[in-house]
Amino acid sequence: MAEATKRPPEPASSPAAERAGVSDGALGPRRASSQATPKAAALQLLRFDVAERVVHWANAILFAILMATAGVLYLPPLSAAVGRRQLVVTIHVYAGLILPVPLVLGIVGRRWGRRLRSDLRRLNRWIPEDRVWVRRRGWRPERVTGLKQGKFNAGQKLNAAFTGGAMLLMLATGSIMHWYKPWPLSWRTGATFVHDWVAIALFFTITGHILFAFSDRESLDSMWSGNISRAWAKKRAPKWLDEELAKSRAAASRDAPST
Repeated sequence: MAEATKRPPEPASSPAAERAGVSDGALGPRRASSQATPKAAALQLLRFDVAERVVHWANAILFAILMATAGVLYLPPLSAAVGRRQLVVTIHVYAGLILPVPLVLGIVGRRWGRRLRSDLRRLNRWIPEDRVWVRRRGWRPERVTGLKQGKFNAGQKLNAAFTGGAMLLMLATGSIMHWYKPWPLSWRTGATFVHDWVAIALFFTITGHILFAFSDRESLDSMWSGNISRAWAKKRAPKWLDEELAKSRAAASRDAPST
């Protein structure tokens, strides 16, 4: 009777699997639960770590503040309703100055910035499949069915490149507009023109980014939890899935006991 009631020991994840972001029954951090459902026990990939998610949401909050305050400053009905223009200007300026800080802190961290730096390299490197994505207008997923894409598709890479460049441009032109005395009139006029039009472009780009995020709820959820299902990766990012599986197999073979 005693033997019949013994519970079998739970399998432990190997150190190699943990370093590769893999645990028993999951490719990513495991949430131990004695009552795990089949859905919860599905294979998972670690898509974004804590540092990446913090940087993303810090930037999202700052962009929201910038767009809200810009609307108050440039739209007369909002400006009249809110008032306190100088306070709004101050919030807008300091939010713009702080905007690059989360990204810089995320990059410079030797340990916590490792995956962020890796993903930035991915975003900066185009593969042949990205050109096919553009030709097929891959923002409609059914047009790129079967295309072996990496972790990020061409649309995400274009969005990241534009947003990163726009951040620097807005910081430079906004600084000229706010601390205008050292600059000639032609510079101040040009800075105002560029700042306004890039702001409009950013508004539409960010709005499109949000709409695409809500059209793929599993991808959006992964920006909160960090994990994405293996089924999603197989469908949307098969090349990245192959890379992660290869890394986990290599790590497991290195740590396998020699006979």
